[in-house]
Amino acid sequence: MLLFAAIMIAASYSMIRKAKTPGPEPTGPQQFNYPLILIEGAVVGMITGLVGAGGGFLIIPALVVLSKLPMKEAVGTSLVIIAAKSLIGFLGEGSDTIIIWPFLGTVSIFAIIGIFIGMSLSRKIDGEKLKPAFGWFVLVMGIFIILRETILHTN
Repeated sequence: MLLFAAIMIAASYSMIRKAKTPGPEPTGPQQFNYPLILIEGAVVGMITGLVGAGGGFLIIPALVVLSKLPMKEAVGTSLVIIAAKSLIGFLGEGSDTIIIWPFLGTVSIFAIIGIFIGMSLSRKIDGEKLKPAFGWFVLVMGIFIILRETILHTN
């Protein structure tokens, strides 16, 4: 968990810091560096698999900083990636796993409600303000995890 927290703090820094020189707005279709994106995906997958934590904290900064995706598009893309990963994990559990369907339904309903609330809020919040806010949130969570794993750790 300390490794995950350190990576979260590094990712938060890249989201919080201001761009040195705001260059001209790109014109034409957005260009993606697909080899870099494949490496990003592999690294985020390995880290999240290693520490057993969700990748949303790492996927969004990777998409924004390394792929130059706008914040709102990075959030949406991250949600699709996480949904696909969750579905694959759910389907891969096997027939021996007991699924508590009412609990799964309840969580799904709240998630759907959250999606609609988030869609409504996204129309009112500027993506450029969302980026550092998310960075600060990730920073606070990274510091909390470090404190919980070291100073506040109890057995």
